[in-house]
Amino acid sequence: MTQPVAMTELWRGPLLESLHLGHAVICDDSGQIVQSWGDPDVTMYPRSSAKMIQGLPLITSGAAAKYGLNSEHLALACASHSGAHIHTDRVTAWLDHLGLTEHDLRCGPQEPQDMAARDGLILADDTPCQIHNNCSGKHCGFLTVAQHMGAGPEYLEIDHPVQQACLSALEDTTGETSPAYGIDGCSAPNFATSLVGLARSMAWFASAADRSDRASDAAQQLTAAMIKHPELVAGENRACTELMRAMEGRAAIKTGAEAVFVAIIPEKRMGVALKITDGTTRASECAIAALLVHLGVLEAEHPATRKFMNAIQYSRRGIECGVIRPAPGFPG
Repeated sequence: MTQPVAMTELWRGPLLESLHLGHAVICDDSGQIVQSWGDPDVTMYPRSSAKMIQGLPLITSGAAAKYGLNSEHLALACASHSGAHIHTDRVTAWLDHLGLTEHDLRCGPQEPQDMAARDGLILADDTPCQIHNNCSGKHCGFLTVAQHMGAGPEYLEIDHPVQQACLSALEDTTGETSPAYGIDGCSAPNFATSLVGLARSMAWFASAADRSDRASDAAQQLTAAMIKHPELVAGENRACTELMRAMEGRAAIKTGAEAVFVAIIPEKRMGVALKITDGTTRASECAIAALLVHLGVLEAEHPATRKFMNAIQYSRRGIECGVIRPAPGFPG
C-alpha cells in the first residue's frame, strides 16, 4: 500500500467532521519494518523530529564535554520549547557560558507559546527575541559545535561544518543518502529522508545501549536527557511533555512541524515515525498516542493520553460536543 491511510477522526455529534490521513512506520533494532501504514518509503522532511539526530555532533565532536554541558543542555538541544522562563533562562545562561549573546543566534525571533511568558512581554511593552524561538536550544547546540570546531559564525550555511556534521549524522542513522534539503522555520537546513529511514534512525537511538561506539553513547545521552527533562523538550500542556511524563521513562518522543512525530522506545529496541499528510498537529498527536498504546508503553486511559487520543471536545461554555480519536483499524 502506497496511499496514506485514515489515522485520526474528529466527530461532532453524529457526523464525522474531519478525517486525517497519514503514513507511519515501526522499525526494530536491525532497521527492518515491524509494522507500517500507508507508504513507508514516502520522502519527507523530519522537521523538528530530527533534533536528536542534529544533536549527535554536539557530543561526538567533543563540544559537550569541552564546555561541561549537562543533561538540561542536551534536552534543550532536542527541544521545540514553549518559550517559558524555564527555557529562556537556560538558553540565556548557555549563551553566556559560551561568551555569546542573543545576536549570535540565527533562528529569528518568535512569540512564545507559553502564555505567561507572552503576557509578560506584553505587560513589559517588550517584543520577542531569538531566545524565545522554540529552536533556540538547538541553535545553542549548533553554536557550541561551531565554537569547538573553530568554524565561522554563519553556522546555518549548507556547507558549514556544523550542517555537514548534521547531514552525516542523518545519513549514518537512517542508512540513506538524503535526496534534498529545505529551510526549516528556524532557518536551519532540514534534510529530507524516507519515513522508514526516520523510523530506522529512531530504532538506532533505541538500541544504542547494545553498542559501544561514540555515536551510540551520544544517542543514549540525548535520549536519557529527553526522558529526564520532558518539561524542557516542549512545555506544560504540550504532547511531548505530557506523554513522556505519562510513560515514566519508557520512551522519548518528539514532534515536528507539519504533523511529524517520532518515538524512541529503548525497552523494545524500536523506533516509530509518522507523518499526517495534511500537516495537522492534533492528528499527529492522536496518532502517536495510539501507536504508543498499541506498543504497550502508554496507558490508554491515562489522563495525559486522553488529552490527545479519544479526547472529548468542548464548546466554550463547557458543553461536550465531539471527540478526536484514532480511525477504525488504526493502529490495530
